[in-house]
Amino acid sequence: MKIRDLYLQNSLTKQKEKFVPITDGYVGLYVCGPTVYSDVHLGNVRTFVSFDIIYRYLLYIGYKVRYVRNITDVGHLLDDGEDRISKGARIEKLEPMEVVQKYTNGFHHMMSIFNTMKPSIEPRATQHILEQIEMVQSILDNGYAYVVDGSVYFDTFKFQEDKKCYGDLSGRVIEELMTETRADLKKQDQKKHSSDFAIWMKAEPDHLMKWNSPWSVGFPGWHLECSVMSTKYLGKTFDIHGGGNDLKFPHHENEIAQNIGSCGCAPCNTWLHTNMLLMNGKKMSKSDGNTISPDELFTGDSPHVSKGYTPMVVKFFMLQSHYSSTLDLTDDALAAAEKAYKRLMESIKTLSLLKHKSTGDSLDAEINKPLDDFLDHMSDDFNTPRAIASLFDVVTKINSLKEGHLNLSQLSDTCFNRLTKHFPEYISDVLGLQLETDGDSNNSALESVMELVLDLRQEARANKDWSTADKIRDGLAKSNIVVKDGKEGSHWSFN
Repeated sequence: MKIRDLYLQNSLTKQKEKFVPITDGYVGLYVCGPTVYSDVHLGNVRTFVSFDIIYRYLLYIGYKVRYVRNITDVGHLLDDGEDRISKGARIEKLEPMEVVQKYTNGFHHMMSIFNTMKPSIEPRATQHILEQIEMVQSILDNGYAYVVDGSVYFDTFKFQEDKKCYGDLSGRVIEELMTETRADLKKQDQKKHSSDFAIWMKAEPDHLMKWNSPWSVGFPGWHLECSVMSTKYLGKTFDIHGGGNDLKFPHHENEIAQNIGSCGCAPCNTWLHTNMLLMNGKKMSKSDGNTISPDELFTGDSPHVSKGYTPMVVKFFMLQSHYSSTLDLTDDALAAAEKAYKRLMESIKTLSLLKHKSTGDSLDAEINKPLDDFLDHMSDDFNTPRAIASLFDVVTKINSLKEGHLNLSQLSDTCFNRLTKHFPEYISDVLGLQLETDGDSNNSALESVMELVLDLRQEARANKDWSTADKIRDGLAKSNIVVKDGKEGSHWSFN
């Protein structure tokens, strides 16, 4: 496929811009990955599913993509100053790297459940300590950092005075920044200004994860890790940097400062940010019980849902909202998504049963337009809600062709071949949706059984044994399986 024009909403410029890659035909994409000290939560899942769709679409339209998504395994501190990994190790009585491996494995498993593609490179912060020390030294050499008692702090006022860009991404005004909310809170008195942030921290004697450096035995700042890992694998300036909206400040703002402070160049040309996941109209929060884990959502073991929903239904629900919009998870919305998802997947099966012999092309425009619309919407800042609406326009056409309301022979061979090839591809290759049946992992066995049942019913109908045919149909209906008869034969679907 010829590479299509893309238009992306750049969080830095606050404008929708035509995407022009640094190297023609290639895209460098970096996404901030998880801090692996606990199970991945549903909000994280939404972010990584969104960027998986972005990765898939870039590949689908012909780009060669290097997708880098890191693992944070050191330096991400809690509000009390304790390292998240170290706290996990202390609570679970494990080595820090055991905690890292345990939750990295869990993260990968959950990403597999949601059928996301693996990134090209998945670097860990602890594997890049030397490179982080080198960047700290470069920032010091350029005059944008200072050392206090073995810790190194980024000088935000000096940087803003020279570069006048601190706060451009997040909209935060440096004079109004009274605290650094994510790191080194115990050492505020060491800073020249409260908005300064640590890029290397001197470790306390009992700190579990620490390394030698020119300034102290310590560990890197959280923001520094992504500056180093993104540019190591994608170059000093690359195409797209992504992450959750909650990372705009301080994490991404400080990444920009570190990169410019180190080499004088911005880390990327385009910033993309996903928005937050709400539940029942409110922010998810463990403290007030307004939360649900992915596993609870699958099993239905939660007061917030009336039953369990399969991973593909949850994924389809997520794609019904634009990645940059808030998404409100409710039981009613999930139930509606389940019905729509089943209808979409059923249409693939219906399409496969259509037998085509062309005598004209008068219907080609009706089929080609929604197929074209899907690509146009995906090329417009990866607008999955509108792209999915286009798919359902195709679903309506497929059902009309099956039921004889549209004449299948009036599709040209070229258009029919496009329909049968691209429609399933849009669903599986671009949106990453798979066929599933209410948690039954043995779909092929179910399909075989139903094929046999429908053959027996068809045989009864051919013999005018209407009572047996009706008995089979009515018995299936009691199990919420609907049998529909058409010109192309009988087919089934879940009610």
